[in-house]
Amino acid sequence: MANGATLTTYDAILKEHYTQDRVEDMCYKDNPFFALVPKAKNFGGDLLPIPVAIGNPQGRSRTFSTAQSRSTATSKITKKFNLTHAFDYSIATISGILLHAAKGNENAFVDAATMEMDGAISELSNNLARSLYRDSSGQIGQVSVEPTEADPMVITLKSAGDITNFEVGMQIVAFAALSGGTQRLSKTGVDTFTVTGVDRSAGTVTFAEEYDSNGTIAADDYLFINGDRGASISGLEDWIPASAPDSTAFYGVDRTADITRLSGHRYSASGVPLEEALIEGASLVGRDGGYIDHYFMSHDKFGDLKKSLGSKVQYVDLAANARVSFRGITISGGSRGDIKVLPDHNCPDNRVFGVCLEKCKLYSLGEPVRPLNHDDAGLWLRQSDDDGAEVRYGSYSNFAVRAPNHFINIQV
Repeated sequence: MANGATLTTYDAILKEHYTQDRVEDMCYKDNPFFALVPKAKNFGGDLLPIPVAIGNPQGRSRTFSTAQSRSTATSKITKKFNLTHAFDYSIATISGILLHAAKGNENAFVDAATMEMDGAISELSNNLARSLYRDSSGQIGQVSVEPTEADPMVITLKSAGDITNFEVGMQIVAFAALSGGTQRLSKTGVDTFTVTGVDRSAGTVTFAEEYDSNGTIAADDYLFINGDRGASISGLEDWIPASAPDSTAFYGVDRTADITRLSGHRYSASGVPLEEALIEGASLVGRDGGYIDHYFMSHDKFGDLKKSLGSKVQYVDLAANARVSFRGITISGGSRGDIKVLPDHNCPDNRVFGVCLEKCKLYSLGEPVRPLNHDDAGLWLRQSDDDGAEVRYGSYSNFAVRAPNHFINIQV
């Protein structure tokens, strides 16, 4: 390599390495729903209207005069969700000492930069994939019981499956509620906690901070990545909530006008064999004129389903693009054909979502995960308050369900 290489030289090399195809594959390869959900990449402006029809014109009667009079009094009934952007950012940095030490050896820089950038892109895409299943609160887990007084603090998660949402180095905050509520402390004056260990078998997270007698963390408290609370996209848990919504406006819509057509179906499958629950879910949706073409569930639940099907298992391969595909299984979906079932580590372990892919969409301004090099500037920016450089990736996006009556939230 030539001596005296500059940040511009490195930038050109990395642009060739991080083509859009490569970034897309990094985002999709382990995230089936994110990969398969339809996408619209022209989400500009402040608001995006998402109209949902809940009723036809009522100009019909066996009496002509009645039909005629009603035809002028009614029209197609629609509600309009006004979708807004949610923002997400992931930044990779290269220190000044590495920048200088790598002069004359582009490979040394590229290797280090690739490690940092891969991590930044993965964090952003994983968060987006996870958020597609959850609500806009941004919560990533709940506390099982109050931590024992100890240094370091260890928190046991209420749902062990949520352990996939935690990474070493994350900074976490805890609150008593999804919105409002009290922020919790590990001890007097300490309200942010840095993850130092993740036990994925036990479902426990270890933090750098001590938990003492003044700690206020309690069972059922919600855990958030610092800066995320109340700022996430609205995923399936918002659009198809486990409990019927009240009159509180959701993107400007009171969904009690027609709860099913504006917030989908919900079904508690406690004590019901999983295969039966999926059949019942499809029947509920079909009864109201909808249809499901995919079920998404956790890997644990997918394993349970395979075991229950036994020799009846039929596998299917689904392609997200020419380079990324997923293997699932099929179950009978009635008159609409078979339903494809896929495992996704982002799906909460206590949920199964039945969806009609053509009736939902991930809207974004540009690519869902994109470099924030405005006006086609270089990937790398010099830090204003340090001697290093940084690359910024971001997402200006949100998710919408355009026909909720084709969707179901099954609690398992």
